[in-house]
Amino acid sequence: MQFKAMVVREIDKRTFSRNIEKRNISDLPQGDVLVKVKYSSLNYKDALSATGNKGVTKQYPHTPGIDASGIVVESSSIGFKKGDEVIITGYDFGMNTSGGFAEYIRVPEIWIIKKPENLTLRESMIFGTAGFTAALSVYKLIEYGEIKPETGKILVTGARGGVGSHAVSFLAKAGYHVVAVTGIHADPEKEFPEDEAFLKSIGAKEVIPREEVSDETGKPMLKTLWAGAIDTIGGNILSTVIRQTAYAGAVTTCGNAAGMSFEANVFPFILRGVTLFGIDSVECPMEPRKATWERMANEWKPDNLEQHASECSIEELDAFIDIMLKGYIKGRKIINLEL
Repeated sequence: MQFKAMVVREIDKRTFSRNIEKRNISDLPQGDVLVKVKYSSLNYKDALSATGNKGVTKQYPHTPGIDASGIVVESSSIGFKKGDEVIITGYDFGMNTSGGFAEYIRVPEIWIIKKPENLTLRESMIFGTAGFTAALSVYKLIEYGEIKPETGKILVTGARGGVGSHAVSFLAKAGYHVVAVTGIHADPEKEFPEDEAFLKSIGAKEVIPREEVSDETGKPMLKTLWAGAIDTIGGNILSTVIRQTAYAGAVTTCGNAAGMSFEANVFPFILRGVTLFGIDSVECPMEPRKATWERMANEWKPDNLEQHASECSIEELDAFIDIMLKGYIKGRKIINLEL
């Protein structure tokens, strides 16, 4: 049986092509469960894989897509049967294993969770890895950082992106006063009003430009502003946020769009007791993975979840990959494999 898939091919060491091709089920890797994909989603890691980034995908030809939701059509696993609605995120899926930008996938059973009841397959991809990463960040801040709504304001950096926008919504639904940071455009003055309206519509109480959390003075500590923070971009902004966090506050970090290194000193940690949590959604064990998805589907599920997403077909996906790499994607781009 043949199916459609985006296939990225290496032409030479510096040139890659990506096209929608016909593949055979027999081309898929070994695995316990064959899934007919209904929806996938576009992540920054997918865009890197689709342009030949060997730090994400080592071998080409390759089909990207680190998220997928769909229906089981064949299974050798006792945990899954034909007709089950399932979600796949994380592990090696879409990185070096053929991913969700295809009508069919085959994966190990240990990569799969059953879709929570209070969630559709499409909604699960509005969340996807971005929503799951945001939910893990909120969980760490609340459960381990012990930050309560009455403790003070929570900052979210990179708030217009996939992880950031979900973090804003989850925190707002949980009753927190959220301050959202935006302004990654070449012309932030032009884009800021639109971003502000969007972020306030999903729960932010305040929206500030990134210049307010990008300190260049090098001071070891700054005026305390935040009870906690969810940082999605790293670099100097992460450094600044740590130095602005209040006594016994907590900061989570999960991204490096602004840089994979940052300046730090011990004072915020030893004088203010600030805690820095790293967030990894790729190898997260299955039990906390399932529990987090249940919270996303229930008590943290935003009332306006659809505001996070826009949809495209697999044929339209190519153009959005370039837009993603330029930083102009707002919210989530969902790929409907049935369009």
